[in-house]
Amino acid sequence: MSSTKAALRLAENLDDTGNITRVGAERLVSSVGEFADIARTSGCGELMAFATSAVREAGNCDDVLAEVRRTTGVELKVLSGESEARLTFLAVRRWFGWSAGRILDLDIGGGSLELSSGVDETPDVAMSLQLGAGRLTRDWFDSDPPSKRRVAVLRDWLDAELVEPSRDLLAAGTPDLAVGTSKTFRSLARLTGAAPSAAGLRVPRHLTATGLRQVIAFIARMTSADRAELEGVSSDRSAQLVAGALVAEATMRALSLDTLHICPWALREGLILRRLDSEPGEDPVVGRKVGEDLVESPR
Repeated sequence: MSSTKAALRLAENLDDTGNITRVGAERLVSSVGEFADIARTSGCGELMAFATSAVREAGNCDDVLAEVRRTTGVELKVLSGESEARLTFLAVRRWFGWSAGRILDLDIGGGSLELSSGVDETPDVAMSLQLGAGRLTRDWFDSDPPSKRRVAVLRDWLDAELVEPSRDLLAAGTPDLAVGTSKTFRSLARLTGAAPSAAGLRVPRHLTATGLRQVIAFIARMTSADRAELEGVSSDRSAQLVAGALVAEATMRALSLDTLHICPWALREGLILRRLDSEPGEDPVVGRKVGEDLVESPR
């Protein structure tokens, strides 16, 4: 088993009209081509390529998808926001098991925030909000570090944006377990004292509201370069960490959550699990489509 990653930060590479910039598109094409080559040389039997919020909501989505297909031969499928939430929830349920009861999951991406709640493998409520860390960094912060005023205004704005979604989530039922998924939550938990990744996946990790507030007060005064020096914070995500932390804080506050359990599985694992469930026992077929209910057709 191997893993390769590249930080594209597409949510930060949108122009004033909402289109992915030329630089962003070139990064996407290059990375897809590189990963397709790695998959082929590694003997990968099936390639599942999906795009999420930044591509989905870009005004030039169709053009970018066509360029990726023309240049690399890979057809990117665009996941809907609700599907992102549902697939991530599936991964969380499989990780914690049935004994966890009703799970409430929060996942902060670059372009969107996914929220879900349920007692089964399929959540009762699943939603996607345009409150991603990269998107908010681009739209709200024009200095590094951000000004105290902009941080305060963003806090208030997030509180207002989360009133209705939090009401809908809690109406589904009181959670027995509140979970945070995504690199943002893992980084924030590490900054509050959670075990490092080297300790292994199965070490319990948590993020408390009190610890999060303390971290925000600390990192909001730092430049992105200084944040990148902190343990658990990667250089490619340091610029959007403050916005991500504010989203985490506001969401926990809106849902009256004091503690989040950090889950190492998220969307990627949910996609794999769904694929394995869909056709048990069959040989994988290169290029086969994952269930159409999971994707949005290009506009």
